[in-house]
Amino acid sequence: MLSRMCVARSTINVGYTLKSSVPSNFVPKNYVVRCYARAPGPRTRVASQSQASSLWSRLMAPAGPNAFSMGKGALAGASAVGLGALCYYGSGIRPGVCTEAHLWPQYVKDRIKATYGYIAGSIVLTGGSAYTVFRTPALLNLVARNGWMSIIVTLGMMIGSGMVVRGMDYTPGFGAKQLAWIVHTGIMGAVIAPMCFLGGAALTRAAWYTAGVVGGLSTVAICAPSGEFLNMRAPLAMGLGAVFAASLASMFVPQATALGAGLYSISLYGGLIVFGGFLLYDTQAIVKRAEVHPMYGLQPYDPINSAISVYLDIINIFMRIAIIMSGGGGNRRK
Repeated sequence: MLSRMCVARSTINVGYTLKSSVPSNFVPKNYVVRCYARAPGPRTRVASQSQASSLWSRLMAPAGPNAFSMGKGALAGASAVGLGALCYYGSGIRPGVCTEAHLWPQYVKDRIKATYGYIAGSIVLTGGSAYTVFRTPALLNLVARNGWMSIIVTLGMMIGSGMVVRGMDYTPGFGAKQLAWIVHTGIMGAVIAPMCFLGGAALTRAAWYTAGVVGGLSTVAICAPSGEFLNMRAPLAMGLGAVFAASLASMFVPQATALGAGLYSISLYGGLIVFGGFLLYDTQAIVKRAEVHPMYGLQPYDPINSAISVYLDIINIFMRIAIIMSGGGGNRRK
């Protein structure tokens, strides 16, 4: 639009042959002005290429000191919304899940208790696996390798083991599904073992911050009315797709550039917001499944499948908080 508004003007003065001197403020009556305006057609190829190259150069320019400001602002806004939701739902204006808990039969309480028991067990097993792999150089070299083959194998093992666990039938006690669950959490711990290079101080602070975030969001989900956050699945799926695309794209673009910093900010801060929303959704989904699953159905209630969703939310939240605490999110002290 700006190119169509640009007008190139050229003035041509008609000269007169005068014998007498012409005053300095003399303006002829038949002063002619010709205006040359560019037609509203398409730009020339040279102009388009120069503008495209200029845009690409700006995107690939070094990232400024405020490259992560938008991500930090979005995270601060989401935190304020979460705090407001905690105050609103915690005030008891609307009946929440916690107010209906005394009406649950005992089997619903046992299901929820078993689910959170598997969540706690998954976190302990993952931490133990990560520590073991980090202290074993041979295993650490395997999971810390760079390259497409290593990435493909890692993703295949995580996704494959998760699909195997979810696809197996649950039986109370210790069986094949419980063994597959242990293997899956061990693989997840091995994958995140290189994060131990961030240092014990950063990981300890990240663990405490994660506990606070998970506790606060779980409180919001429990104080909110039943099914309040179960309609968030479609927006959360869209946000997860955007975060996943940004994570893949950041592998091809250097983080030191403006484009790379923007993609990394979406993956880091945007992922933290998205998985916080998933934690709200999955917490209420656990309660809903425990309530509606028939007591004497063909398949018993599966606490492992219900626990895996919240477990993955916690792992993703912890990883991003640890990176931010270590200075990987633009918080390096100067």
